[in-house]
Formats: sequence, C-alpha cells, structure tokens
Amino acid sequence: MNGTMAASSNRIMLGPLVAAIDQGTSSTRFLVFNAKTAELLSHHQVEIKQSFPKEGWVEEDPKEILQSVYECMDRTCEKLTQLNIDISNIKAIGVTNQRETTLVWDKETGEPLYNAIVWLDLRTQSTVERLINKTPGRNKNHLKHKTGLPISTYFSAVKLRWLMDNVEKVHEAVLSHRAMFGTVDSWLIWCLTGGKKGGVHCTDVTNASRTMLFNIHTMDWDPELCKYFDIPMEILPKVRSSSEIYGLMKSGPLTGVPISGCLGDQSAALVGQMCFKDGQAKNTYGTGCFLLKNVGTKPVMSDHGLLTTIAYKLGRDKPACYALEGSVAIAGAVVRWLMDNLGIIQTSTELEKLAADVGTSYGCYFVPAFSGLYAPYWEPSARGIICGLTQFTNRSHLAFAALEAVCFQTREILDAMNQDSGIHLSQLQVDGGMTSNRLLMQLQADILCIPVVKPSMPETTALGAAMAAGAAEGVSVWSLNPEDLTEVTSERFEPQINPEESELRYARWKKAVQRAMNWETTEPVNNGNEETSIFSSVPLGFYILGSMFMLIGAKYIAAGQK
Repeated sequence: MNGTMAASSNRIMLGPLVAAIDQGTSSTRFLVFNAKTAELLSHHQVEIKQSFPKEGWVEEDPKEILQSVYECMDRTCEKLTQLNIDISNIKAIGVTNQRETTLVWDKETGEPLYNAIVWLDLRTQSTVERLINKTPGRNKNHLKHKTGLPISTYFSAVKLRWLMDNVEKVHEAVLSHRAMFGTVDSWLIWCLTGGKKGGVHCTDVTNASRTMLFNIHTMDWDPELCKYFDIPMEILPKVRSSSEIYGLMKSGPLTGVPISGCLGDQSAALVGQMCFKDGQAKNTYGTGCFLLKNVGTKPVMSDHGLLTTIAYKLGRDKPACYALEGSVAIAGAVVRWLMDNLGIIQTSTELEKLAADVGTSYGCYFVPAFSGLYAPYWEPSARGIICGLTQFTNRSHLAFAALEAVCFQTREILDAMNQDSGIHLSQLQVDGGMTSNRLLMQLQADILCIPVVKPSMPETTALGAAMAAGAAEGVSVWSLNPEDLTEVTSERFEPQINPEESELRYARWKKAVQRAMNWETTEPVNNGNEETSIFSSVPLGFYILGSMFMLIGAKYIAAGQK
C-alpha cells in the first residue's frame, strides 16, 4: 500500500502530458505520454468490426469508429484519475490513423452517407483498369510525376469516385453541395471539433498525399488530378501541416484541449522511431506491413515499384520531408484469417507456438495476396496461393509459412529500396503489433541477413502523433531538437542462418509469387443466362479450400498407412 501511495504521489509531479488517438484498421486506442520523458502512462483499446459485404469488399462503420474514440478517451481518463494523475495536465491531442480509408458525410446533418471504404478494399478494380486503359501506353504510373503513386485500388480517389458513381445519397449530396470527403483523420477532427456546429474540415499533408488528388511538389490539391477523377474540389478538406493547432475538443472530459498533431499511421511511426535523418528507415507490422525510408526535403521517385510519399511536415513554416515507401497489404491480417476463416488457431499468440513447434515450413509457401499484391508489383489481379504441399504438411508448417510470408514480402520491398537509393540498410528498425512475436522477428533477421532492432516501447505510431501535437506552435511542451529526444532502449535480433539458405528460400518464395499472378480478371464471360461464368473469376476461397482439402486428405492417407 505504501509503495502504491508513493508511486501516486510521485506521479502527481509529472508536468505536461500529451495524448494520441491511434485509429487503426482493426482497433482504436487512446494513449497518454509524459512530454518530458516519452513514457506511456495509460491507454485503452477498443476493437473495430470490419464487414465484408461482397468478395473483396472491406467496410467499417464511421459512427462506430467515432464512438470507439470517445470510449477510449473516457476509459483512459478514468484510469489516469485512478493513478492520481490530473487529466488537466493533458495539453494537446494528436491524431494518427489508417490511411486511404475513404468517408463521405453530410455537413448539415453530420451523418455518414455510406460506410467507410477501407484501404484494403478491391471493389474499384474495374475502375482502376478503365482508368489505366485510357492512359497513354496503358501506364499505371501515368500520374506518378505529381502524386508519387501508381493508379491503384489502394488510394482514396478511386474509392471516392466509386461512392459518387454508385451511392445515390453521395451523388445527391455532392450535387446539393452538402457532401464532405475525408480520410479517417478528417472525419475524427471534424466531429471532435464540433461536427455540424462548426467542426474543422481539414487533413494533413501525409494523409492528403495518399489520395491521388494531392500534388507532392506544390503541397496542395491539384486541379488537374481532380479533373482526371472528376471530383469537385469543394468537397475536399483543407490541407494543413502535421503539427499545428487545428481546433479544440468540444465535448467529453478533455473539452478545450487543442488537437494539434495529425499524421497518417506510417508517417507517425517514422516520427515515433525518431527517423529524422535522410536514410533512416522503419518497418511497421500491423494489418499490413509498411517500410518507410526518410529521403529528406527533395522527393525521390522509385524505379522499382515503391511509392514516393510525404513523411511529415512538422509545422506550418517547416519544410516537408519525403519518404520512399514499400506497402504490403497483408501482414497481421493473415493471422486474423488463419484464426477467423480457417480456425487453425484460437489466438494470435498461438500462431508463434504452432510455428515454433516445427521450426520450418517444410517447403510450403503461402502468398497471402488477398487484396492483390502491393509493392513492388502493384498487381491487383493476384490472389492468395499456398503451394509446395506434400503429405507431410500440417497446420504447423502452414503457420510457419504464414510468418515467413510477412518476412519475404518485407525482403522484397527492402531490396527495391536498396536498388532505388543505392545505399543498403545496415539494420532494420521495426514496430507494430506483430513485433511481439519473437519468432517472426528472428525469421525477419534471417531472411534479410541484417539485424532487426525493436524498441522496448512498441507504441511508436501513437508516440509520433503525440510528439507532433506536443511540439505544435501554441502548445510547445515537446521538444523535437535532436539533443532533447529521449534515448530509445531496444532489443536486437541478429541473423542466425547462413546467407545461402536465406537466398534459396527467398528464390522459392519468388517462384510462388509468380504462380499467384494474373489470377483474377474482371472481364465477364456470358454463359447464356446473363450471369458471369464461374470460370472467369476463381475466388480466393475456392483455391484456399482446395489446398486445405489436400492437407486434410493427406492427413487421413498418412493415418491409414500407419
């Protein structure tokens, strides 16, 4: 009891605190940090439900997202009060969010006009193919000189175009000048600063750079890009820097606290990992996997399938910094799929144990191209594939192959990054939920043949948003001067296999990737009754189920031979 009281009395003297809203694809969190030491004091997390109305479609409820933010805020403030920490010491709030996910709402009623279309969603594949077909030479990089991005289902402009074309409520709201478009950060900031009663409609440069409507050179919405996608500029949020006061909280226990930081989740992790120097890089293992490398104040265009994106702009008068990014659609999502769809594990921690039991995939390779392949291929027609199966293969080998798949995909984007920059990374800084899997971290070091460095405080995404918020002009409780930044303690994983074995496994993986290519087409085949023939589109489910039946069959055959 005395120890608890002493801890409580010590914590009263904490000084300024900064909070962060971390709204991710699978969950929302609210975290509070000490601005002087970067110590995480308390947090709360709420899972977010995803819906899959059709094959390849991924949606989330904007109201559920907003409610989860309020719930996390309330619970965290309660926890802080129980710790005897005065919540009036919270001087600023930062926002970090799943990027590209697209929302449209009515500015008069404050109501969303459709579910949020999540970044992973594939419904726009036919739109993308149509756009690419009308470009000179059918070039998916037709807009890259302005956007840094290929024309892909991944980015917001095509999702917004789909909403305007297919949802009557959205179409009508655009015509009657009531529609507001935004990524998740815009929706949250607008709601939290008052909503229909004077809410601030804004986004930051990092989120704007993921829409395909933003010119990364002029640092603003581009009229020609908006014309290309036929999107009215009046529905777009105002673009601001990543660190400035956007508005004040209008309700809840933190009413009156400024919202003063905003970064897309991957940019926030780059900041949280202190990658402020040209050449520093980090890899985040979340629902997807994202490797970003700071390239300084001049954009670098990739010749090897990477994106050029805004890393951060930490103040209105500060220069923007750019990053090269390798994006992988499916990382942590493969764990969820093994759990929810196949039922071979009950919890994510079980995957590590299952894989560790065998310590090898025994020649089994799993390419989880559920949403096509992102970097470096940008191939939306790819689909998931499991190959190299034998009678010996069991669920443990499949679990190991799933972890290896995350590592191989990271190797592909790291190779592309090394080719683009000509400078090879000597180690990889990592963060994100999957880094708690020690087997995965060791596998990653083995497959990359370089050390993997994991910070002891894994919440680097939220930390980055808090740093941006605390450093904002008018708040200024967090110094970003290099000499003031807190030294990060970390754990290091060294490669433990010889490079020849690593290269052999990587070559087999590349072979499996080729098998997954050009699987899905959007060309309908008329079979006489105006329905699309099943042979024109073999869904992922059939293929994976076929693979699983082979596994089950092999098990029974093996049992019969004993």
